[in-house]
Amino acid sequence: MPVELPFSLAYLGLKNKDIRRNLPVSELVRQTLSTKQGFMADSGAVMCDTGVFTGRAPKDKFIVNDETTEYLVWWGEVNQSFSKSGFEQLYQKVLVYLANKTLYINDGYACAADAYRINLRVITEYPWQALFANNLFLRLKESELADFNEDWLIISVPGFFATPHQDGTNSSNFTIINFEKKVILIGGTAYTGEIKKAVFTVLNYLLPQKRVLPMHCSANIGLDGQTALFFGLSGTGKTTLSADAERQLIGDDEHGWDDNQIFNFEGGCYAKCVNLTRAKEPQIYKAIKYGTLLENTSFFPESNQVNFADITETENTRAAYPIHNMDNVAVPSIGKSPKNIFFLTNDAFGVLPPISKLTADQAIYHFISGYTAKVAGTEVGIKQPITTFSACYAKPFLPLHPMTYALMLGKKLKKEKINVWLVNTGWTGGNYGTGQRIALAYTRALIKAALSGDLNTVEYGIDITFGLSFPKTCPNVPQEMLNPETNWADNSQYRVTAKILALAFTKNFNQYKNYAAETIVQAGPRVSI
Repeated sequence: MPVELPFSLAYLGLKNKDIRRNLPVSELVRQTLSTKQGFMADSGAVMCDTGVFTGRAPKDKFIVNDETTEYLVWWGEVNQSFSKSGFEQLYQKVLVYLANKTLYINDGYACAADAYRINLRVITEYPWQALFANNLFLRLKESELADFNEDWLIISVPGFFATPHQDGTNSSNFTIINFEKKVILIGGTAYTGEIKKAVFTVLNYLLPQKRVLPMHCSANIGLDGQTALFFGLSGTGKTTLSADAERQLIGDDEHGWDDNQIFNFEGGCYAKCVNLTRAKEPQIYKAIKYGTLLENTSFFPESNQVNFADITETENTRAAYPIHNMDNVAVPSIGKSPKNIFFLTNDAFGVLPPISKLTADQAIYHFISGYTAKVAGTEVGIKQPITTFSACYAKPFLPLHPMTYALMLGKKLKKEKINVWLVNTGWTGGNYGTGQRIALAYTRALIKAALSGDLNTVEYGIDITFGLSFPKTCPNVPQEMLNPETNWADNSQYRVTAKILALAFTKNFNQYKNYAAETIVQAGPRVSI
């Protein structure tokens, strides 16, 4: 229910008379449609176009350099410095731009565990951005609305464009995080993922100071009460594999891990929905219903049915919906410390086993590496597989040095008995273009066997290039698939390709080598540059 008007933003210096705060979903949908900012699909989902930007712009993200961040932040290409005076100047320009506009406010919070909760106020100029905030963040009880005070303020103004030579930005769009002022300022882009990931960046800065490991992973709980985590970059299956009818979903993307529990940062899902079908991903397909926000999708004109195969606008089509749209979710979004952790990689080189069991040192090595591969079609100009390494599977969102998070994970692995698995959801029998993509049904069978303990008693082989232990048998998976070397028609070509990938791993890890114990360095591939 909406809070009764009038509501004032005078404390920010805004005297707007038309402030629409915490409107119900039905009203946000109606206003999106009536202003012709979106269309309704046959499922009841609202389809909106984010404009020029259909994804994040990492080169236009900044952190304000102040007395605290100057010494804590991992400055460089990922975390670009922005001056306090420059931020204040741009902030005031944004407030002038917003004056007398209709404003939409959504109040919510992040972190399902009360001990770490931060209240969020999102101010936007579009109703569908407020719908996104309602769907993605944890929602307040009606009794909490009247006395709500934000810990962090997020101002998203797609219609405001910076002047780089005056404002100190790299281009007309920007995302700037000010930890001292507790403000996130976003302009020049309507892509809502900037809102989501800016909050994630904030939590990646704050929570380690409270001995909580923030993680870019999905999580679910089995009937036995055991929690599983799924780490992975976009396209590796993190959201898909955690959506399991036999397991309760804690969350699909961002979580914290303290001494005793896993907890979701969010109250919704931001699922990639390219080529989504009811047959392959029934839970996600069913979750896209009235009130869901679809970004950059199209529909068949004769039926208003979404055409999930259409990537004319972008391959990064997204669906933002509250987590309760899923059939089987944990309430609250909290679970015990995990017994199984899965690192997912889309290996387009086809040399990593479909599943490998990692030692603690190997787990840290692969966590800090965060490997996957981009293939043709994901970005303009890509014709051959390209290695991608993202530290902790979250490099663009890490304000602290990656080893901070890796060492926190290492301590947890030493403290508790946890199985860590490396799962290749990419290619086998050859690289991209010659081999075949590992069937989703086989990947699900491998994960099910790992979770049930079926892989604890089978015989294991050792991959000679990467030193990975892989099971020689697994229920419902062809035996010949489990050993990638013997699954290639040309054994010598496998070894050449494996060495190419291994050298890429080694070269990437060199930037972290001086921060890691020798046992972790030695847990990498068995080749040298």
